[in-house]
Amino acid sequence: MKITEILSDPGHSRFSMELLPPLKGQHIDSIYRTMDALMPYNPAFVDVTYHREEYVYREVGPGLLQKRTVRKRPGTVGICAALMNRYQIETVPHIICGGFSVEETENALIDLDFVGVRNVLALRGDAIRSEGRFKAEADGHAYAIDLLHQVVDLNKGIYLDPDLKNTTSTDFCIGVAGYPEKHFEAPNPDSDLRWLRKKVEAGAEYIITQMFFDNARYFEFVDRCRDAGITVPIIPGLKPLTTATQLSVLPQVFHVDLPEALVKSVEDAKTKQQVQAAGMDWCTAQAEELLDKGVPTLHFYTMGKVEPTAEIARRVLGTVEV
Repeated sequence: MKITEILSDPGHSRFSMELLPPLKGQHIDSIYRTMDALMPYNPAFVDVTYHREEYVYREVGPGLLQKRTVRKRPGTVGICAALMNRYQIETVPHIICGGFSVEETENALIDLDFVGVRNVLALRGDAIRSEGRFKAEADGHAYAIDLLHQVVDLNKGIYLDPDLKNTTSTDFCIGVAGYPEKHFEAPNPDSDLRWLRKKVEAGAEYIITQMFFDNARYFEFVDRCRDAGITVPIIPGLKPLTTATQLSVLPQVFHVDLPEALVKSVEDAKTKQQVQAAGMDWCTAQAEELLDKGVPTLHFYTMGKVEPTAEIARRVLGTVEV
């Protein structure tokens, strides 16, 4: 089932989540344990991140280093197929520009189509950590909208090889990212919104936002989108703050602001448990207000930690029959 079909069902769950693939060498059981803890809250769908390559340097002799390219969290396609089979739940794999040629992207989309995945989230992706600035592959996409166009073409049966005959059309429901506080590379909010509208006009059918900690930012973002003619569902992304170090890490990594009231409650906490309680209370209040305002669903960034998300889901949704 497509995400848009799920969201149009008045009885659908108001809970969804993002999962990280396990590090290479670890078993998929870690994903299953996360799912087992969250399935009592009947998630509407699960999206699975994709992580581009990284450069590592290994010593191969005295004073000699060898540069290697590794993918530390592979397995997105396999995880999506496994979750659909084991839990009968819709999955949304991330597809990214960084590190992929257009041919590799097409092959990945074919794999997803073959295993029955019907939803994707099209993202540019991050820069390689050691480079700081995003660089497209020579034969890859530089922008998410270009990736979006490729998926739309496949949905029309248009493949890279013009000589293919009697091609089969895919049927992906395509999501894109939205930034209530502006993408950090955009020159201003209006420019950011203009490009988001172009993605919707090109075929994006829903938006999932970057995490935010001030609901006013989300509501203002939705209003601005609607005023700009963007009518697709806009799903809010939430992340419970769980450690004091996240006061500096989250703004640095995700380019988001933290409200002063949240910052003060964390700074006033005396123990790790009190810090986590403050963060979870804040996220719970966010979730309750968003639900009261009728958001499509609450989308939680678990970032490998299931307990906070499960507790907040319990508080705002309760356990449901599945």
